[in-house]
Amino acid sequence: MTTFLLIRHGAHCLGGDIIAGSAPGVRLSPLGHEQARHMAERVAKLPVHAIYSSPAERTLETAQYLSDRIELPVQVLESLYEIDFGDWTGQPLEELRRNARFRFWNCFRSGTRIPGGEVMIETQTRIVADMLRLREQHGKGCIALVSHGDVIKAAVAYFLGVPLDLFTRIEIGLASVSIVSIDEQGPWVLGINNQGDDLFIPENL
Repeated sequence: MTTFLLIRHGAHCLGGDIIAGSAPGVRLSPLGHEQARHMAERVAKLPVHAIYSSPAERTLETAQYLSDRIELPVQVLESLYEIDFGDWTGQPLEELRRNARFRFWNCFRSGTRIPGGEVMIETQTRIVADMLRLREQHGKGCIALVSHGDVIKAAVAYFLGVPLDLFTRIEIGLASVSIVSIDEQGPWVLGINNQGDDLFIPENL
């Protein structure tokens, strides 16, 4: 049994009104630092064996709090990177909501390519493929993956069997922890969007 802790980064300096995407220099805000610090305190109670992070500054900063708390290094994993938002990177959401392609993308995530960017199924494929690879690499253990909201949603949707076009029904809040365990019999989604102090992994799995 391999257990994955899917951790979203804390609030960043651009706030929630701009598509940060892969824009450089997007770091945690003061609130984000506090959220990441609280996350690390909660996750440190679990038997984490490895920490992997998206290369984005905001995820690396979030992961570093956990690294400092449990004294494990942060390993960068490209598959955890934010969706490639292409031409929409750095754009205000208020403007994008008037864009027909953006509206269509939100209705048909599985089949709409972002201009200059990804199709959502490509995002889902890269994170799920690496989770399955890490399961083979680590075997029994608990692994922390620090990533981005929609990337985590894509992974959770896959293991729940939820179509990508309905995955917006899944909420992944800032600095939240979602838990997926996988063994030879299949996956178990043990928790989604946990932001409280009651993190645990059932011992009878």
